[in-house]
Amino acid sequence: MLHYKRILLKLSGESLQGNDGHGINPDILNNYASQVKEIVEQGVEVGVVIGGGNIYRGLKGQNQGFDRVKGDYMGMLATVINALALQSALECIGLRSRVMTAIGMEPIGEMYSKLRMEHALSKKEVVIFGAGTGNPFFTTDTAAALRAVEMGADVLLKGTRVDGVYNADPEKNKNAVKYDKLTFDEAYSKNLQVMDLTSFTMCKQNNIPIIVFNINVEDNLKQIVQGEKVGTIVKN
Repeated sequence: MLHYKRILLKLSGESLQGNDGHGINPDILNNYASQVKEIVEQGVEVGVVIGGGNIYRGLKGQNQGFDRVKGDYMGMLATVINALALQSALECIGLRSRVMTAIGMEPIGEMYSKLRMEHALSKKEVVIFGAGTGNPFFTTDTAAALRAVEMGADVLLKGTRVDGVYNADPEKNKNAVKYDKLTFDEAYSKNLQVMDLTSFTMCKQNNIPIIVFNINVEDNLKQIVQGEKVGTIVKN
């Protein structure tokens, strides 16, 4: 039985590169596509936001002398490349999907609108949101929170390389302690940086729980939508 029937899945661009250090690892991409297909076939309606850090990060460009606004737009284009890659992987395994972009760039993707998004979800298509919010100075975490609110998602699932939220970086500190559940206020007071503050506040105000989990572990996504305790849940 499904616990969550409509989800927003946030994937980092870095997760797509695997151990390659850059670009898109086809094995990881296909694994993510297979996991999404499995839950769609169970009846879950899925929206996806992907970062672009495996290709280009706007903040990195600023450190290299790029104008911040231009750098952020370059990052938005990177997210669209990742969105198209995921769309291709989904369609190769027989799952219908569409890319919607926050900036007009037909025929690469169609311009985002809530009406089109709802129509696609009603037909069990996966909707992949590209180009962030379409505005500089906003992260793809904020884009994920925004789209989660607009689509009326039951939950925002943040797929990462680690299995939840810790009190320190578990990849650097072997004594880091994992939290199974947190309130938004607890996460904020402990400065745990689950997501950036704008996206975090948006989820809190709209009562959308956030689950941080390891997307690279098989069946994690399926177990979450079925109500199993996986990763860390942050909620009011």
